[in-house]
Amino acid sequence: MRLLSLLFILLVSSASIADELRLTNGEWPPYLGENLPFHGVASRIVEEAFAQEGVQVKWEFHPWARALHNAERGTSDGSAVWLRSPGREEAFFISDPVVESGYYFFHRKDLPVEWGEVGDLQGLRVGGAIDYDYGEAFSSAEQDGVLRVRRLSTEEQGLRMLLAGRLDVFPMDKIVAFDLLHNRFTRDERAQLSFHPHPLRTDSLHLMLSKRIVGNEEKLQSFNRGLRQLRDSGRVAQYLLEIQQPLSLTQ
Repeated sequence: MRLLSLLFILLVSSASIADELRLTNGEWPPYLGENLPFHGVASRIVEEAFAQEGVQVKWEFHPWARALHNAERGTSDGSAVWLRSPGREEAFFISDPVVESGYYFFHRKDLPVEWGEVGDLQGLRVGGAIDYDYGEAFSSAEQDGVLRVRRLSTEEQGLRMLLAGRLDVFPMDKIVAFDLLHNRFTRDERAQLSFHPHPLRTDSLHLMLSKRIVGNEEKLQSFNRGLRQLRDSGRVAQYLLEIQQPLSLTQ
């Protein structure tokens, strides 16, 4: 009887381990964050999509470079959420889109900006965050000297330099910018800023599972199934709407 009980416990433990996934994560409110409700909306979508398939997610929060490195070498199962790129496709199985990101040029309302191509910004004081990729056109213009970009350590610093009149434009994901302005800036400060409606870039962000982990290809297929079910239920749209409703430049 004891032997049967022990075998049952081992089988249950093994099943639990098989249905658990360790994913790295980082700080990018309101999409991702260790201390955010549900660890951010993108983390919530990933976790609930896996839950649809009976898989439990365990999050590990690190600086972004370490989060990617740990996932790539297989010390964790994968990481959320990232842009797709040829290099990452070599190292990871990449999911269907989890969320969409749109970067826009923020500016002061009393210093409006008109642009259609990146070259139209020549002569303006352009900011950018260190190590951020704003797309091929932006990178080429920066490397060729068409744009002189002041790279800053944080996006908050970029927005404050806009307010101080030390920058003319600063590119940010719109939802991230609104969240940052809502939490770190006053209502009067928010009211001084706007953004140009033409996006600098729009991208989908994805879950990535390491190709070094046996079984990850099947787990990614399972995730995609769960994600489709979550989208079809309307919950993905609901969660994205919930993070945007309280955010405004004037509230």
